[in-house]
Amino acid sequence: MSGKKSTHVSEEKKEVVKELSNLIKTKKTILLVSIKNLPGSQFQEISKKIRGKAIVKVPKKNLIFRALDSSSNEDVKKLKEQISSDFALLFSDEDSFELASFLLEKKSPAKAKPGQIAPEDIVIQPGPTDLVPGPAISELGALGIQIQIDKGKIAIKEPKTIVKAGDKISKAAADVMSKLDIKPFSIGFVPLSSFDTKENKLYLDIKIDKEETLKNLKYSYGRALPFAVAIGYTTPETIVFMIGKAGRDAKVIENLNPIEEKIEVKEETSEEKVEDTENKEDTQTPEVKSEGEENK
Repeated sequence: MSGKKSTHVSEEKKEVVKELSNLIKTKKTILLVSIKNLPGSQFQEISKKIRGKAIVKVPKKNLIFRALDSSSNEDVKKLKEQISSDFALLFSDEDSFELASFLLEKKSPAKAKPGQIAPEDIVIQPGPTDLVPGPAISELGALGIQIQIDKGKIAIKEPKTIVKAGDKISKAAADVMSKLDIKPFSIGFVPLSSFDTKENKLYLDIKIDKEETLKNLKYSYGRALPFAVAIGYTTPETIVFMIGKAGRDAKVIENLNPIEEKIEVKEETSEEKVEDTENKEDTQTPEVKSEGEENK
């Protein structure tokens, strides 16, 4: 008898590994997402929303490892290093970043729970509330929130930061946010990393921020446009500015040239020449004669 123990793999597990292996082989994108703190109901809701775009699988870690190991693609096995816990795999023919962007759009706002880390400063803004005077007054006061009673309801007088970014949320703060219907978190599938089987590329730390990206694009465009005009790079966007610049440059050059004075030469007629000669004779100084010459 051999001292090694044989590992029995059920037919069900074999089928799971076979299915995962086939998806790895045939799909363009394998997207690893975190489903930590995601309630089952919202998991099902998101899975329905992405139906047709991606196939969602939540396999056991050892089964997906088997499927990856069985792949003939050595690069795809690097995805094993990214898999930890509370994960799901999405298999799709769409681009990795398009799919990740779609998932972020489908995230839902969620209430805070005690012990969670605030993603940003949580500020209670001034204004009316639906809370009636009672225990809520002391709960708000315990967090330093100034209030007043307006038409039988509690109103917040001034903005108040009750949790700073990076701090843990206390039970008191979570209760107040719940009563004010403040939802500082968003939950859903969080893209972590992805593998493109067609390009053979592994993308790590996938972060999609459309607003920041648009801001960066506008900034880059603002710097690139004047540079393109300066070097004479012709595009539909630069040609208008280049024509305007050429017109301004032409005016500057024109102003630098000396103004040539035009001298009008008037041609004299023969009559004017005769008249001019007579005038010259009349104006000549008479010859002075001596006394001796006069007596002669």
